[in-house]
Amino acid sequence: MKNIYFVSDSHLGSRIVADSRGHEKRFVDWLDFIKDNVSIVYLLGDIFDFWFEYKTVVPKGFVRLFGKLAEMIDQGIEIHFFTGNHDVWAFDYFQTEIGMKVHNQPLTVEHSGKIFYLAHGDGLNNNFDGSNFLHKMFHNRFLQQVFTCVPPRMGQNLGYYWAKKNRENMREEEMKYKGENGEPIIIFAKNYILTHKVDFLVFGHRHLPINLQLPTGERVIIIGDFINLFTYGEFDGEKFELKQF
Repeated sequence: MKNIYFVSDSHLGSRIVADSRGHEKRFVDWLDFIKDNVSIVYLLGDIFDFWFEYKTVVPKGFVRLFGKLAEMIDQGIEIHFFTGNHDVWAFDYFQTEIGMKVHNQPLTVEHSGKIFYLAHGDGLNNNFDGSNFLHKMFHNRFLQQVFTCVPPRMGQNLGYYWAKKNRENMREEEMKYKGENGEPIIIFAKNYILTHKVDFLVFGHRHLPINLQLPTGERVIIIGDFINLFTYGEFDGEKFELKQF
């Protein structure tokens, strides 16, 4: 069997990346690196630092990436795109024009007898905090329709400005690993396995590479990112590894 690959949080187009074209090229180089030994690719959210689809307008950029994804899909490789909190406004362009399968909700799927729970990682817990408020706001269909009234040029600038400020305002301690009892994703995973049978729970969002085996045998994986760490996940049918490109 060919391998299954997982990647998240490349934040392509980010205004805090000095060489945006080089950043995109590195992501495309990774796709080239895996393409001969891959059956499925899971893009687990925040692939773009900002993405909003207007009905007749496609955001500028990412031509090399879209070309490579379409090429791989034409070769029979499955590519799944999960919306994150930065690129939640993906509607039908990726499906109709490129052929990717788009997921707005977590997905449970079986590979080689192993059950995977896949999600970006935001908005999983029900406790009311700032991140969950933004998750609910960004997924609100009425607010999405309101945003379509904003001219594309203004909307794109606003989106990228928000994304840049969001990263710049993040405190250093927020980026550090908080331990099993302090990481919301791990807390969610521990609660989830109480009522669901699953072998691997795989997430993005947190920008930390974590491969944690729980006492009951399940494994919680957070991919890391492809903006600073350039980490990705590889499942060969038996074991799951975090690697760096």
